[in-house]
Amino acid sequence: MSDIQSRVAQYDELLRRFASGVRAAQLYASDHPLIGRNVEGLLAVLKPLHTLQASIAIGIVGNHLVVSDTPMPKASSGMAELIKRLKDHKIERISFERGVTADEAGAFMHAVAALGKNESADAALSFPHIRVGRIVTEERVSDGISGDIAAIRQLYAKTVTAAEAVWESAATEGQPDLPGALQAVEGLADAVTQNRTALVALTAMRNYDNYTFTHMVNVSILTMGQARALGIEGRLLREFGLSALMHDIGKVRTPKEILNKPDKLTDTEFEVMRRHTVDGAEILRRTPEMPILAPVVAFEHHLRNDGTGYPFGVKRTELNLGTMMCGIADVYDAMRSQRAYQQAFPTDRILAVLKRNDGTQFDQNLVRRFVQLLGIYPPGNLVRLTSGEIAVVTQVHAPDPLRPRVRLVINREGARLDLPHDRNLWETTREGEQASIVAPVDPNEFGIDPLTYLQN
Repeated sequence: MSDIQSRVAQYDELLRRFASGVRAAQLYASDHPLIGRNVEGLLAVLKPLHTLQASIAIGIVGNHLVVSDTPMPKASSGMAELIKRLKDHKIERISFERGVTADEAGAFMHAVAALGKNESADAALSFPHIRVGRIVTEERVSDGISGDIAAIRQLYAKTVTAAEAVWESAATEGQPDLPGALQAVEGLADAVTQNRTALVALTAMRNYDNYTFTHMVNVSILTMGQARALGIEGRLLREFGLSALMHDIGKVRTPKEILNKPDKLTDTEFEVMRRHTVDGAEILRRTPEMPILAPVVAFEHHLRNDGTGYPFGVKRTELNLGTMMCGIADVYDAMRSQRAYQQAFPTDRILAVLKRNDGTQFDQNLVRRFVQLLGIYPPGNLVRLTSGEIAVVTQVHAPDPLRPRVRLVINREGARLDLPHDRNLWETTREGEQASIVAPVDPNEFGIDPLTYLQN
């Protein structure tokens, strides 16, 4: 049986146990053996799934059930009854979080079985490790993105698609699709405000074959992350994000054979490539209702504080704040990206570039804040500790970016932990040890999706 078939079988068993438990709860008291067996079966299925994902979500799309973004086969009559019950009470999503107990699962089955009997029953769906809500289907999310990794993934994917549409519009019509771009940035701004850590971590986990559009989105996210850390919010935050999303739009006029060349550009080709800053500013300046900041950032984002960079011959006594933050994000994301002609650089090497020339090219106050935002080992990195354990970085420790908060997922013996647990690397353990990070490791080597461990 393939991994996919095995996972679908697990999801099917999860649904079957839940539906059967709800039916039993409609007929019997909470201590009835039939309910107990279904609770045990539900937890038995959840345990291995929770080693891979912190949250297992059951969603309803039309008359179909979806588990962890996997559409399930046509529902049986028992499942159809459950779907109807949930939809009648406007429940479109149920998430079982890591740590759910038998008491919670049993009480939840009874609460679902009691729906419609009275208002108090309808309100009794709040449990520590079981969340009930609506499926997120739009970019702007106000009631769940702070903890819903699946929603953030969906938002990121949709924004990359929107970035592609913005690019194509600029290439074919001479102007980017501003309403589409604004809608995309609106969703990202909300997410940056509510769960900056998870969204920033997601920028490192993308499809490099789609580099142009993921780069647009990543620079927007990383720029807004910096802006939000400075206390910038509301309309101005969105203008920073939109300007960063559009920073490379002038490349729509760059010949594709140069833009997509797998090898190092010749001097002549690089001269053509450099024109994208001027082309971008012109495109954005001529786009109706485009914020004035956008063409400024497009024109300046390759200029440096010490007067180097391009367009050549341009002198600025001071660069725009949006330009400086976008420039840092642009260099960081480009250097960590693995492409045909470039090996990805580790974060410490990238930060050394941002600090080079005695800090004259980039504003070092902004670079320092950027390090505090990302750390030397950004959230979402899978790392090996000096203890031999494998962990996911979950939170940067600003006073010491080399010692973040991590979630241990594999022990010293190389065994996957059933219940991952957190450790602050800046603290000494009771045994007097203070583990540190040896190096990042490839998540694919261990079959781990680090992003799922960022969810509390």
